[in-house]
Amino acid sequence: MTDLSEELRMPTPCPSCGSHRVRVSEVHNPDNKVFCSSCNTYRGIYSEFEEELRTAPKSEKERLIEEAVNKKDS
Repeated sequence: MTDLSEELRMPTPCPSCGSHRVRVSEVHNPDNKVFCSSCNTYRGIYSEFEEELRTAPKSEKERLIEEAVNKKDS
């Protein structure tokens, strides 16, 4: 069976391990769960993750990293 998830980069690190990478469903339903790719900690639901990507304050360097990583994985 094919894995129906993808990895993206969050602006905020995981509180458990510090990783910025998360695993989300490729379907992108607003109520789908989001997990840390490194330690599998539950990070929230996709709609919260999407809102954080749009509104989280970040430096120019952080914005460019996220843009490059998330574009490459899509």
